[in-house]
Formats: sequence, C-alpha cells, structure tokens
Amino acid sequence: MPLTRITLGDIYSDTQIAKVSTILHQSLVDSFAVPVEDCFQLIDKLPANQRIFNTHYLSGGRSEGFVLIQITAGRPRTWEQKQSFYRMLNERLERELAISPDDVMIIIQFNQAEDWSFSRGEMFCP
Repeated sequence: MPLTRITLGDIYSDTQIAKVSTILHQSLVDSFAVPVEDCFQLIDKLPANQRIFNTHYLSGGRSEGFVLIQITAGRPRTWEQKQSFYRMLNERLERELAISPDDVMIIIQFNQAEDWSFSRGEMFCP
C-alpha cells in the first residue's frame, strides 16, 4: 500500500511522465511485492525555480533532469528488497528514458497499517 510522489522538472513531456509513473509502479510490484492494482501516485511537474537541489551532494552530478521519488509504505521491507528496488528502478529509468542514475533520488518512509484509511473513515486493518 505505498503512496508515491514523483517530483520532476517541467522539461519532461506528459508521455515521459507517464512512463516514469509506469516504471516506478512496475518496480514496486516486482521488488516490493506490491499488488498490481495498488497504485496511488502524486506527480509534481515544477519549473526550475521551484526545485532547489544541490547538483553534487552525494551524487556524481545532478542535472535539470533530476527526479525525486518519495514513497510512503505501510509495511517495512528488508535491506535486500530496498537495494533491489533502488537498482531496478534506476536501471529501468536509464534504459527506457535515458534518465541518468545520478538524477534519481529515492526516499522511503514506513508507517503502520493503522496509519491508513482508504475510504469511509475506516482504519485499514489487514
């Protein structure tokens, strides 16, 4: 039950953004055991003046193609699952959209099932 937020620059076309969305979700399905139908994403396409980032901090060099992916997930994943996800997502973005791995930053936060209400004001209890 992840909620993902993709923040990227206005240099990306709607077609490219749709592909980033698809690649992200498929990578979560493949490495995080997320059900295919469990897709909730927010996408922010921002101009350069609304995206402030250091071009070299812990990176080989970020460009205007910088993509920030934030994931809130209700079930913790192992170190191995996280590393597999990071690699898989970066490889797919590079292969399918020519997005440099230096331009991809991923943040994962975990919470509990009771922190989610999918509808009707009911707490999610698996």
